[in-house]
Order: sequence, then structure tokens, then C-alpha cells
Amino acid sequence: MVDLPATLFADPVWNALHSTHANFRISNQFACRYPAEVAPFGALARPTQTAMRQLYELLVPGEAIWLIGEHFPNTAGLQHENTLKCLQMVLPGKAQTVQSNVTIHRLDESHAVEMLALTNLAFPGFFRKRTCEMGSYYGVRSADGELIAMAGERMKVGDAWELSAVCTHPEHRGKGFATSLMWQVIDSQRRAKALPWLHVSTTNTKAIGLYQSMGFEEIRHVNISQYIRR
Repeated sequence: MVDLPATLFADPVWNALHSTHANFRISNQFACRYPAEVAPFGALARPTQTAMRQLYELLVPGEAIWLIGEHFPNTAGLQHENTLKCLQMVLPGKAQTVQSNVTIHRLDESHAVEMLALTNLAFPGFFRKRTCEMGSYYGVRSADGELIAMAGERMKVGDAWELSAVCTHPEHRGKGFATSLMWQVIDSQRRAKALPWLHVSTTNTKAIGLYQSMGFEEIRHVNISQYIRR
């Protein structure tokens, strides 16, 4: 197990919005969030009724948001909809980057529409039209120019940068694109002296196996809960 501070990823949304991603922060005293067009995540200073009420005030009616943590108090106007059980994993410095022969393209805001379309095939709702502003993104294109695989960065907790949006079009899976793209992101993070880490659903055993084969190690299990303002 890699040796990391116990609290480093305990609340990555709060820590990201109060460090490297402070420029995205929408907040009041005890709650904060990313802009809706950037990412559907919020956080509380502590899981109290007051903080949940302040989170409510940061949402518009009908809007959903995800919180990382345990045991959030019931709050009028906020309805719990879903909870995902995830692993947090980190890639220690000893893991070696693997080179690939896949042609990889840098993606930016001008590619947001096609990035959104691709990610909606894998995990609808989590990638937004401005998510690509959170970090660096890379993609693989088909012979006719279609974006068929991508990977990039999401939450940045100081010098620990999360890998995210790792996905491949269903018709092009099994060709090693996801692995090649992840190593591209990891290589760029290491050049920036950043620590690669990620979230993965505990039910996604195929992805967990891939990440373990790359050298990722488990940090902890976390719950990610969705709330909707009514």
C-alpha cells in the first residue's frame, strides 16, 4: 500500500475546490460545488443539517448533485436518489509508464461536443460541456476522424490529479485504446510532478483489474451519493 496522508482523498471535492480548482468554486460558508456545466459534484465542510441546507441554496430546483462521504442528514427539499460504491486508487511513483504505438490527439474545449457524446455512452451525466476545462484530455480517432476513445483529468487535489472520463466507443473496445490513453495522461501528470489517482465503481471488476495491472493500488472504499433539490 502506498504511504499517503490519511485525509488526502477523504473529501476530494472539498479539497480540490479549496486548492488547485479554487477558480471553479461556488460556495457559501459550509457548502461548495463545481459549476453545473463543469461537474456534478459538491461538498460540505461537515455533514451537518446546516451545511446540507446551504448546499440546497446552491442548487436550482430539479438539479442533481453528488457528494462523497457517509451519513448525510435528511434535509427538507433535498431528496436522496442514488449511492454508488467506489474504490479510490492511486498509482505510486514506482510504476513504470508504458509506451504505445497508438496515435493520440490532444483534446480541448473545441472538442467538447464530441467528448460529451462519447462519454454519454459510458456514464451519462457525469461529463459536462466544460468538464474538459478541469485538466488535460487526450483522444483516439478512427480512420474517418470520429472520436472513439478518450481519457483525461478531473479533480485536482493539490498535486494529486484524478484520471477520469476513460472510455471507448462500444464498437472499438478491446484494442488497448483506454490503456494507451491512461498512460498518456499519467506521463503528462508525472512531468508536472503530480500523483495520478482515480475513482472506479466496485462493480466494475474489469476496470479494477486493468488498473491493478498498471500498478494502481487501492486507497479506500467511498460512497458517492446523489441528491436532487425538489
